[in-house]
Amino acid sequence: MNAFTNAVGSLSDFTMTYIVSVLLIFTGLLYTFRLKFFQFHYFPHILKMTIGQMFKKNNKKGTITPFQAFASTLGTTAGATNIVGVALAIALGGPGALFWMWIVALLGMATKYSEIILGMKYREKNKEGEWVGGPMYYIKKGLGWKPLAWAFSFFLMLEIFASIMVQSNSITTQLKSAFNWNSIILGIVLVIIVGIIALGGIKRIGKVSDKLVPFMILTYIAATVAVIIIHFDKLPETFALIFTHAFTPISATGGFAGAAVAQGLRWGLARGLYSNEAGMGTAPFAHAAAQTDHPTKQAMWGVLSVFIDTIVICSLSGLAVLTTGAWTKVNAKESSSMVDHALSTVFGDFYGSVFVAIFLFLFVITTVLVLVFYGEKQVEYLFGLRPAKFSRFVYLAAIFIGAIGGLQLIWKFLDLLLAAITIINIVPLLLLNKEVRDITQDYINRVFKRKTKDKKTVLFYEEDEKIEAVE
Repeated sequence: MNAFTNAVGSLSDFTMTYIVSVLLIFTGLLYTFRLKFFQFHYFPHILKMTIGQMFKKNNKKGTITPFQAFASTLGTTAGATNIVGVALAIALGGPGALFWMWIVALLGMATKYSEIILGMKYREKNKEGEWVGGPMYYIKKGLGWKPLAWAFSFFLMLEIFASIMVQSNSITTQLKSAFNWNSIILGIVLVIIVGIIALGGIKRIGKVSDKLVPFMILTYIAATVAVIIIHFDKLPETFALIFTHAFTPISATGGFAGAAVAQGLRWGLARGLYSNEAGMGTAPFAHAAAQTDHPTKQAMWGVLSVFIDTIVICSLSGLAVLTTGAWTKVNAKESSSMVDHALSTVFGDFYGSVFVAIFLFLFVITTVLVLVFYGEKQVEYLFGLRPAKFSRFVYLAAIFIGAIGGLQLIWKFLDLLLAAITIINIVPLLLLNKEVRDITQDYINRVFKRKTKDKKTVLFYEEDEKIEAVE
């Protein structure tokens, strides 16, 4: 069994380092140049059209508001990976891993933007009158590749099951370690909370997310900023470590075992991808349900999502761990406690652990909520609405199984499944780049530059049943 596990781990490392990483960087670069650095050039406008219109009423066609779609996707990306994942990346890849997380995020802004553009363009209504969309729709309708669309949905359905178990286990392990709480009881509590919300569908998930996600993110930011301010004198040294060891190996120091450049690249890109999900194709599921009259308006929320998730939250977690020296004092096997250690330098051991435990719990709740919805959409595409409704209970069962540490062998395949769906999603993204460019240019001409008084768009829908650019 150890040989099998090692083989899976080696294959995952190779795939993520030499295949997925290269594809993600290439795709991000392609769209960055193809869209003329849209995510940077128009960033002030993106802030204006997202945060600046957060509370504006919207009567456009869609199932949930643009902000609810954004909060839902941010809820699933801003999870345990922002706390535990960043610490793990630094523990195994060294400080340089944080640099590669930034790279995948800066390029990932363009990638996620493009995913959402295509998800919005090719979305359709299901039998319940709700908008649905995602990679399987733009693979099938944009390229006509039905088998590949089916494969994407199937692999993602499996990946979500494994991911839910890992998320659930991360919080129950943390709470059991901090407070000696029973894993079975914690699992039951998680199932009940998630079940009550998730069974209400995307509308209820959106309503909960747009209240809970901003609160927990702003509070977590405040706490980590406080830690960094207290250790402000360590910032120059910390940034030197990050930029130096992104390109050079780092030797062992304290509890840190040392890392090669390839390890920093592998763990930085893998955790960056797993954190902001740019390139995975998951973001369009929630965004496709949003109320909007132009794909670009909704896709700009995707740019903001990657920025907040990785450039802001992950960076703050990483800087807190590095400036406090927690990365050298805690070994890799206990990396999940690095952020606890960092926070304890300001809030004390007990309150530092309590703070991380509470926010891991909230992060996991919002992440699993949206993952259940994502999983349901895969089952709906593959097998129809009735099995999709039933799948909610299967994914709820995954929460309990993960909480008690069951089926851990499946967890070993998480990175492989992640790699598979990313590769499948990247192919249509590369081939449909002209459509993304045209839709973006349409928005720039019609809305940003206001070259015409005609506010309608020929690239999106004006009627529920008609999508002019597709049909």
